[in-house]
Amino acid sequence: MSIKPGTRYWSTTSSTAIVVVRAPSAEVALTCDGAPLADTEQPAQGGTPKSEADGGTLLGKRYTDADSGLEVLCTRGGEGVLAVDGRPLTVAGARALPASD
Repeated sequence: MSIKPGTRYWSTTSSTAIVVVRAPSAEVALTCDGAPLADTEQPAQGGTPKSEADGGTLLGKRYTDADSGLEVLCTRGGEGVLAVDGRPLTVAGARALPASD
């Protein structure tokens, strides 16, 4: 899947929606709960999440993959785990503000 910054993707298994902040250096497979993400909004197929991770995706959080350089922003939270090429994405920590002296 060719991923570009600013592109929106939707989960087909839950209400999760994301926007790409930083594109990966190579083509990757982006999934949510094991199912490929769609580039058009469509109703979730429902069912129970396959993953056992707590919390699912959280609204407003940035998720990253160090290996590919991918960074996404969650615009709609939902169940399931975001992954790239089978590797779960990690929640990016807050950046420190510059000191003002």
